[in-house]
Amino acid sequence: MSLKKSIVLIVIVLLVDQISKIYVKTHFILHESIDVFSWFKIYFIENDGMAWGTKISDFTSFISDRTAKVALTLFRVFAIFGIGYWLYNTTKKGGSTILIIAIALIFAGALGNIIDSVFYGVLFNDSTSQLASFMPEGGGYESLLYGRVVDMLYFPLIEVDLPQWVPLYGGKRFNFFEPVFNIADVAISAGFIMLLLFNKKAFSKKNIQ
Repeated sequence: MSLKKSIVLIVIVLLVDQISKIYVKTHFILHESIDVFSWFKIYFIENDGMAWGTKISDFTSFISDRTAKVALTLFRVFAIFGIGYWLYNTTKKGGSTILIIAIALIFAGALGNIIDSVFYGVLFNDSTSQLASFMPEGGGYESLLYGRVVDMLYFPLIEVDLPQWVPLYGGKRFNFFEPVFNIADVAISAGFIMLLLFNKKAFSKKNIQ
């Protein structure tokens, strides 16, 4: 697979990701949802940059959320250059199609979420109690690097109240699948899954020489 074809794949993923995010951001109020099917909802939430709707505060207690947010965004920016070089180098060496597609998906997904983190705070106003607008006159809801990632895909396949006899979780509501995510997250996960399932083909000696 050539570098040009991998770039086309990246552009397609980015367009689908950003169009879906901008649509939800400008047509939904935060935490608003619609039922597409009983097992699939469009549910608008935002996170500080972690994957699958996870909050930074779930992992960092020793530094402020704002410091962690900038650190995570900058790390991702540097990582995207590394992934980009990996993709370029792999295509130039004639790497396997599976490996190139996987890297391209990971690159596109990472870049998609970086765009949110870096620019959305400047490009949109707050969605807490209103429909956000693009490039509002009063400015965005945050400064550069402090944007929040838009998530909207929610698959509550199973929602049950657990019986009281279940250890630790008895009487609580059980949801599967609970995380809310976006197209960029899907692309990243698909890339990693491809690398895991087709590891031998992706990294065969023939393809890396």
